[in-house]
Amino acid sequence: MTAMPNAQQGHGGPDSGKTLSGASLAAGALLMLSGPLSILMGASGIAQDTVLASSSQYAYRFDLTTWGVIHLVVGVALVIAGLGVLTNQSWGRGAGAAVAGISLITQFMFVPYYPAWAIPVMVLDLIIVFALTRFHVGTSGGH
Repeated sequence: MTAMPNAQQGHGGPDSGKTLSGASLAAGALLMLSGPLSILMGASGIAQDTVLASSSQYAYRFDLTTWGVIHLVVGVALVIAGLGVLTNQSWGRGAGAAVAGISLITQFMFVPYYPAWAIPVMVLDLIIVFALTRFHVGTSGGH
């Protein structure tokens, strides 16, 4: 029998070498999708587009321009984190999970304004957080 090495390559951990796992690659691609979608929503909010509904009885009611700026900032952060994940930077996975979590919260608060947009983006953010925070348990050699 041959002994398997303890360090497994390609699983996206800090010592994973030069390759990305499939989950990290998918999360990076989804970050690069979720970011521009948030940027587009931010631009729509800043432009006072008529696509967005104005909810009068909502606890987290902000001006649409404020929501636009929030989405724009979160979208740019998602793109930067996505680039970090795709280039296998040491900060990429943590930043990606954190920014996707922030995006998930902001999208949840944005549901009354445009649920057909916010709910699918929330699903994307959940998938990103799952993919970046999952832990791969490998087999140890010699057993």
